[in-house]
Amino acid sequence: MTALLALIRKDILLFFGDRRALILTILMPIVLGAFFGYIFGGSPKEDAGKIDVALVMQDDSTIARNIGAALKNDASLNVIELNVDDARQKVLKGKLSAAIVIPTGFGDASIKGLFGAGAKPEIALYYDPSQTAVLQMTKGLLTQHAMQVVTAELAGGETGKKFVADSLAELEAKVASHSENKALRNVLSSVKELQIENSKPALSASAPAASGLTLPFVTRDEAMISGPARYNGYAHSFAGMSVQFILFMGIDAGISLLLARRLGLWNRLLAAPVSLSSILAARAASCTLIAFALLCIIFIVAGLVFEVRITGDLLGFLGVGLCFAIMTATFGLLIAAFGKTPEAARSMAIFATLIMVMLGGAWVPSFIFPQWMQTATLFVPTRWAVDGFDAMTWRGLGIDVALESMIVQIAFALLFGSLAIWKFRREAERI
Repeated sequence: MTALLALIRKDILLFFGDRRALILTILMPIVLGAFFGYIFGGSPKEDAGKIDVALVMQDDSTIARNIGAALKNDASLNVIELNVDDARQKVLKGKLSAAIVIPTGFGDASIKGLFGAGAKPEIALYYDPSQTAVLQMTKGLLTQHAMQVVTAELAGGETGKKFVADSLAELEAKVASHSENKALRNVLSSVKELQIENSKPALSASAPAASGLTLPFVTRDEAMISGPARYNGYAHSFAGMSVQFILFMGIDAGISLLLARRLGLWNRLLAAPVSLSSILAARAASCTLIAFALLCIIFIVAGLVFEVRITGDLLGFLGVGLCFAIMTATFGLLIAAFGKTPEAARSMAIFATLIMVMLGGAWVPSFIFPQWMQTATLFVPTRWAVDGFDAMTWRGLGIDVALESMIVQIAFALLFGSLAIWKFRREAERI
């Protein structure tokens, strides 16, 4: 037992004695966690980012001006009015996400286009091809505002009155010979009556003003979180980056054993009055303690600086962290057991770790993966680690969810550890 504790103490002192490596191991997940957290949502106190859009007004009609005003007042857009050449250049250089060009004659043509009485006017949309999602959002907002403004103008505006009057005059002459025009005449007659009604002075200050068609529903957005706090994007990012860089630390622990083999230190340890089980247990225990300490330090910084809170079960969080640390230690032993050389083992281990971290949802949320890939990630230990940390932080879930993550991680740890011990014993028998 004394030898086991001495070996654990030696590994811990060696790790924390290298200050540069220690600072890098702690600093990198904090920096990257902060970066990805800011990119993917950040703190709920921050305002949502707006889409930078250029607006080119080539038409001076009431409809065009009202559409421009509606776009400028939209909370999702940051609208800058430019000429067409400047707008194209800024989108081309990536300084703006999109540009909306309202062409000359849009006001009159849009009213006619609503009834199919003429060619529909064309609004040019210049967009950055790397931001196709922005294009769809901009088109949706433009459609919403344009529809409301055009129908409002039809209901009571001067352009709408002129169009209805001219169209009725033409239809009256055609109804006798073309009965199919009768239905359209009746529709326009009803619109004219609405225009006359809207032209009357309001009976009271509270009387509603004429407005265009709007969406027939509204939505109530509700974030599904069990805890008292709102979603904090930094919580997920710190979970993912912690998992990634602590696994890198586990790789280093495994590589150090391969280096010990190369230098002949491994054979000396085996020749000493210490069993193979004690040597492996000491390395696994020291790696577990270091990984768990690093995890706690990272989340303490995340809590103090980025307001990441453990809104779920505290014991559940500690349990998930401890099980992940154990899994990291056995992963390092697995690398040491099956690695041929330190260089080759490091390359393969880093590649495998990056794949596991990516599939675990540390870089991007796993819901964007194809369905078959989402199912495959259930067989990746990092998926359970990241989900466990998410559940105990921003999701605010209970110990029962933490237990699922803990059980799966311990299962992987047993698998990794068993394979490593089997391989080490086979090699020890050959010596």
